[in-house]
Amino acid sequence: MTINDIKEKGLLLFECISGSKAYGLNTAQSDTDLRGVYYLPKAQFYGLEYIPQISNETSDEVYYELGRFVELLIRNNPNILELLASPEDCILYKHPIMNRLSLDLFLSKLCRETFAGYALTQIKKARGYKKKIVNPVDPVRKTVPDFCFILEGYQSIPLREWLAKNNYLQEHCGLTSIPHSKGLYALFYDAANQHRYRGVISTELANDVSLSSIPKGEKESAYLFFNLESYSSYCKEYREYREWLEKRNETRYQDNAAHGKGYDAKNMMHTIRLLQVAEEILREGKLTIKRLNREELLSIKTGQYQYDDLLVMADSLMQRIGTAYEESPLPAMPDKDRIESLLVQMREELYG
Repeated sequence: MTINDIKEKGLLLFECISGSKAYGLNTAQSDTDLRGVYYLPKAQFYGLEYIPQISNETSDEVYYELGRFVELLIRNNPNILELLASPEDCILYKHPIMNRLSLDLFLSKLCRETFAGYALTQIKKARGYKKKIVNPVDPVRKTVPDFCFILEGYQSIPLREWLAKNNYLQEHCGLTSIPHSKGLYALFYDAANQHRYRGVISTELANDVSLSSIPKGEKESAYLFFNLESYSSYCKEYREYREWLEKRNETRYQDNAAHGKGYDAKNMMHTIRLLQVAEEILREGKLTIKRLNREELLSIKTGQYQYDDLLVMADSLMQRIGTAYEESPLPAMPDKDRIESLLVQMREELYG
């Protein structure tokens, strides 16, 4: 089933413009995001082909099946609550039955965890983004020998440096493990390559050192330590950085690079917005989508704040949210039984 199928078959219950245009934070470059709610034909709903969500390829358009929509509302999912509170000028279509789902049925103290909790994950994401910009990973991938060190007295020197100093080839090295000494190996060198040692690594793509069969009576040339933990951590960081490069929005990246603050400004704008909304919900018991502080939020988006100043702002908001939570008249969570009963009534009416 596609979004067009929903509309052509008369299954659409709700459709609205969401995102920056709904928040009043759109600029000339902003895309138009659409969100909606639909219900499945009766046979499909009761059968084995339940489809909870449908989106287009870019996820600019996402539509939720009625049951899934209500389930997420009960959880106080920020994006879904925002759809229910959409400004009138952003609503493109609304079936009369959707008036049954009023916002006061769902707003609860759960908003502290869903809105503010999500905002904190975005702060962590922004920190990671900042790290990737300020400390980019070298495109040339390091290999196992870069994490190997030769012990010399009370010191250690990088394996590559030791090989170069002695005019040795890593392919002529043979390693054998030492009992009860994790990561430590005895290194033997065969200049004539008579013993056919396997080298420190078998190939450049190896993820561990190679062990060789060492003839009796051979004298070790040195002791080698392989820092496996450091190598594993590096591989994870390198993989994540390469994935980030491949998936990053280039226009957004260039905008962030232009303001020179080293963080994802759009991400931080929405972080502050979410925290402000969470405080408003807990204090006032209402959800206002169109933001009244447009200029402040857009100044964050354009990188006019230092990153550390935004963290101070976020910490202050979190403290106020904590106070508002304790004083809030909102229920601890939505009345699930009441809402479920309402959902059943809506389905009965839709299916006749």
